[in-house]
Parts: sequence; C-alpha cells; structure tokens
Amino acid sequence: MKRSGSADLALMGGSIPYWLFERMTKLSLPIVESILLEYGKQEFLKRLSDPFWFQSFGSVIGMDWNSSGVTTAVMSVLKKSLNPHSKALGIYVCGGKGKDSLQTPNELLAVGDKTGINGNELAKYSRLTAKVDSTAIQDGFQVYMHYFVVSDNADWSVIQQGMQTETAKARRYHWNSASIQSFVEEPHTAICGDFQGEILNLVHKQAQPTQSAILAIAKEAPEKMLEEIKHLTMPSHHDIKAKDVDLKRLGSILWLAQESETQNFEDLLLLKGLGPRTLQSLTLVSEVIHGTPSRFTDPARFAFAHGGKSGRPFPVPTKVYDETIETLKISVEKAKLGDSDKQTAIKKLTQLAQQAEENFTPNDNFEALLQKEKDDAWKYGGRTIDGYSEEQNESQL
Repeated sequence: MKRSGSADLALMGGSIPYWLFERMTKLSLPIVESILLEYGKQEFLKRLSDPFWFQSFGSVIGMDWNSSGVTTAVMSVLKKSLNPHSKALGIYVCGGKGKDSLQTPNELLAVGDKTGINGNELAKYSRLTAKVDSTAIQDGFQVYMHYFVVSDNADWSVIQQGMQTETAKARRYHWNSASIQSFVEEPHTAICGDFQGEILNLVHKQAQPTQSAILAIAKEAPEKMLEEIKHLTMPSHHDIKAKDVDLKRLGSILWLAQESETQNFEDLLLLKGLGPRTLQSLTLVSEVIHGTPSRFTDPARFAFAHGGKSGRPFPVPTKVYDETIETLKISVEKAKLGDSDKQTAIKKLTQLAQQAEENFTPNDNFEALLQKEKDDAWKYGGRTIDGYSEEQNESQL
C-alpha cells in the first residue's frame, strides 16, 4: 500500500465558531453528493487522498486556508454531514481526534455489520496505517488524529495528522486503498516536508532487513513504488499573497462572475438571479466538484469563495454562503429526481472559467482586490470570530 500524499501545515489553534461550522456542514453535503452523482464513490475517496484537493476543499468551505485546522474542520464536517446519510450515499466516516481515534476499529466493525463488508479486515488496515505513520515513520511528528473513510464497496481512504510543537508545524498523511501493494515497502506516495534533520524510515525499501527483525506487519512480497510522490507545503504566513494564487485562474473566475458577462452565456440561464458575488463562490465550488487534479495546485485561490473565520483573506460572506448552499442543495435534489439541468449549469461554470483562462491576462491589482472584498464584506453579512463587519465611511478607509 502507498500513502497517496502528505501536507505540511502551520500549527494553529482556535475552534470553529458554531455559525460557520453549521454552514460548512450544510455546504459539504451537496458538494459530496454532486461528486458521487457525477463520478462515483471511488473517485470521491481518491480525491480525499489528494492533499491538494483536500486543502482546496477546506478553503472553499471557509476554513483558514493554510492552517492545520483544515484537517480537523474537513473531517469533522464530513463525519457530521455524511454519516446521517451513509446508507443512501454508501460512504461512512470513522475515527476522530485524540481518544476518539481509538474507536475507529470498533466503528469499522459496525460498518461491516451494516454493509456486509469485512469489518475485521478494515479494522486491521486502520491499525496498520496508524502504526506506520506513528512508529515505522519516525519524522518527529506525533500522530494525534486518525480518520478512516470507507465505501460500502470496501474502498477506503485514511487521513491522519501529526504535530511537532517545537517547530509549530503539523503534517497530514493521506492513504488510498486503490494504490495498495504493500504495507512494508514504500507504502506512501508521499512523506515530504522541509528538511529538519535525519529521520528513521522503517518502510523505506532499503530497510527490509530491519523490518524483518522489528516489524511483523505483513508477509507479502514488496513491490516497487508505482507513482510519483505528492506533497503540499503550505506557507506559515497568515495573509494570502499574490504568489500563493494562480492569478490567471482567479482572474478568469472574477471576470466570469460579473453579471454583465454571464448574461451572455445561454448555458447559465438557469443560474440567473444570482449576483456576481455568489457566482464567484459557486464557480469555485463547481471546480472543487468537477476540476481535475492539476486544478488544485494553488489551494489559496479557493479561499476567494467564502473567506475565512479569522478574516483572512476576508470575512466570511454569510449571505453569499447561504445562497451558495441553497443553490447547490436544490440542484442536487433535482438531479436525484432526474432533472439535471441545474447541475449541468453549475458544472458549466468551471468549464467556462477554464476556457476564459486561455486568453486572459491578469493585472497587478491583487491587493486592491483583497481590499475591495474586505470593504464590501458588510454588504454580504461578512463575519469573523470577532463579529460582523461594519460599513466604513470614507474617513475610515
């Protein structure tokens, strides 16, 4: 087996306010349902195991774009939003943080009882992935979070995170069952990060003699690594800078979102009535649903959908957030009944934005864009952990 990716993140504390967590939960369900309807369960699990998609998903639902809290937020939100609908969706989220992570094997046994898949085998995989990242890989990060997401077809992904308090860093580890070959030789597609000294890696291909002596994890013959390592390193600065974003991609989305432009696209007639700011958010949500892996190399861009709880890059526009939730929810419900026109229109948003990129030249007004989002936040119910945004007069600007 191979880990499918990893991410290094700034270690940041602070809880998610209730008003934001509830919105994250409401938005994440139709996003996941859209992916399942269009691409299937295995594809959703594959995306979870991609550190770049995972970070982009966390950004688009309004979590601070580069903090370790993205992992907690995304997995807590998915567990709350998906598990009440697990039977219909065929997706089960098990595990948690700290003591809750120890319950993962029991939760997987319960999933096995409900679905008929082998719960004992899943529980074994849960223990092995945790053991590899906490013991066989001694990189200075202490694993404290373990989530196991499984389908009723027995496909699965594991997301776990370790912390290193001395350097104020966190490291997230991603696994996916589709790339399983061996638990004991090169099981990860990624263990990467800034060089911080030598580490002990007992699952390196050169460590096989040592493995035989100290690890009895598996008996299968080792296989060669199948694909390149994926790794995401997020910067430690809090504010989003122009260098963190693909300005050509972001610019084309902002252009598309203008009401004067969207009225020219017949494909978007079913989205009429949505203002430019909501179309901006919905386009970024559409890309999380329909974008290919190469589209997620700049996760910071997705923070321009719904901002962040700390006000970075700007306060969460709650009115826009609610309109995005309602639009996506309605489109999913109609698609379940066989009317996919609105789903198609939402999918078309990301296609049109990508087409616009071909001849789009970004300007140098990134800082002005950020300031406008902050200045206009009050219009859209802008909110942070410190409260609602207030309108500022000219003397305050």
